Formats: sequence, structure tokens, C-alpha cells
Amino acid sequence: MQTIVITGASDGIGAASARQLKAKGYNVVIIGRSREKTEKLAKELQAPSHLADYSRLADVKRLASELKQYNHIDVLVNNAGGVMGGRELTEDGFEKTFQVNHLAPFLLTKLLMEQLIESQSKIIQTSSAAANAFGKNFDVKDLNNKKNYAPLTAYGYGKLENILFTRELDRRYRENGISTVAFHPGVVRSNFASETNHFMRFFYHTPLKYLITISPEKSARMLTELVEGKPGTDWQSGEVYSKGRPMSVAFKDDGTVARELWERSEELVKHGDGSTVS
Repeated sequence: MQTIVITGASDGIGAASARQLKAKGYNVVIIGRSREKTEKLAKELQAPSHLADYSRLADVKRLASELKQYNHIDVLVNNAGGVMGGRELTEDGFEKTFQVNHLAPFLLTKLLMEQLIESQSKIIQTSSAAANAFGKNFDVKDLNNKKNYAPLTAYGYGKLENILFTRELDRRYRENGISTVAFHPGVVRSNFASETNHFMRFFYHTPLKYLITISPEKSARMLTELVEGKPGTDWQSGEVYSKGRPMSVAFKDDGTVARELWERSEELVKHGDGSTVS
């Protein structure tokens, strides 16, 4: 039985995909921040669960240690993320949007890499078309989002970082048997933007959300298809998809920025000190 680890699984897309995959007979491991929601879903699905707050890198390290108990991880779904209400630094000293959306999943993936290679794993990143809408001016030398901060811009940068991470992960580890892909889940009805006073919170938490959003269940089907799909046949490793098709990325990179993002991220998680980042 394949083991699928899903972060951000206590709510929204993550919870819906956990239900779908469990119903198909997979061994699903639920990772969430909220103890109440995570344990409730774990009890419903009779599935193992772990807690982690991605605004604390110590939590990510503990989570990676706990996940060593599984003999194999066939699929790692880096789904946790979100938009913040304002520019806020974590206890590690990093801008919260950057840490939660990119640096924490980067660290988790790195810490699990030996296990993932042994399992010949698929690694799936939940990105977003926000990478195109708000990420065009991304500056890899401003990872802490000090310049002209805006919640949605920082979120767009984070989702672009997911895509760049996917590309560089593929470049570095394809020969080791790792397959990786990112996807845009659509505009999903969820608790997205619940931590912000931005207009997006008003949109997502009033009946307006029903105008253009899709259900978590529909979005989760896209994720389930990637989990069950065959790399090289159903999807190409290193690419980003939307509605089952390759998604064009507005930010143009010949691989240089993706490589620099990886190298800078490695240094940041090594030192674990946001005071060292631009």
C-alpha cells in the first residue's frame, strides 16, 4: 500500500484529497497546524497524523524526524501555505509568507530526501496562478519581502517559489528517481486568507465566494490525478499544471534564478536565522 504524506491536510484541498485518497485505499498521513481539525480528520479517516506550524522551523525539523517512522513515502504533497495580513517576521526571523509557503516545505523536503529517494517518490507542490498575477517582479535577492510589501504580492512570490523549487528539484534529483510537479488548484472555497484583513478575506468568507470559486473536492480531484498519474506519461516532471494541462509561467527564468533560490534557501535553513537574509 502506498503511503502519501499531505501537509496542510486539516482543511480545504488537503482534507478533501486525504478523503479521496483514503477512499481509494491509500495509506494517508495527515499533517496540519490545528490540533482540533487535524485530530478530527485523522479520527474520521482512521489515519495517522502529525502537527506542525510552518511559521516555526523547529516544528518542521520535528515533523521530519517523526516521519522517519514510515518505511517509505511514495508521495509527498507540499500543500500547506497561505496569505498573511501584513509583513510579519516569524520567530526564526523570516517574513512569514516566504517561510510558510516556501522555506518550510523546502526544509521538510530536504530533510526527507534520503527517504524520498529510497522510495522513488513523487513530490507535488500546491502552487497557484497567483504566481503569474502577482509574481512577475520577483527578486531572488529580496526573499524577506522588504521592498514594497503587499500581502498578495508576497503570496504570488511564494507560489512562484514553489514553481522554481519544483524545477530545480527536478534538475537535481531526476537521476535519483525523484519525480516532481506543481499545480494550480483553481480558486477554491476554503479558509484561505483567514489570517488577513485584506479584501480577500471578505471575498472568501462571504457568499461572494460562490461566484467564481470551486469546491475543495473538485480541486482535490486534480491533486488526486497527479498522485495517481505516471510521470513521463500523464505529467512531466519539473512542470506546473492547471486543469490537467501545462500552465504558462509569466516569470521567465533559464534556470539561473531557480538555482539561486535553492542555494540561498539551503543557506537560510542551515543557519536558521532570518537576520542573515536580504
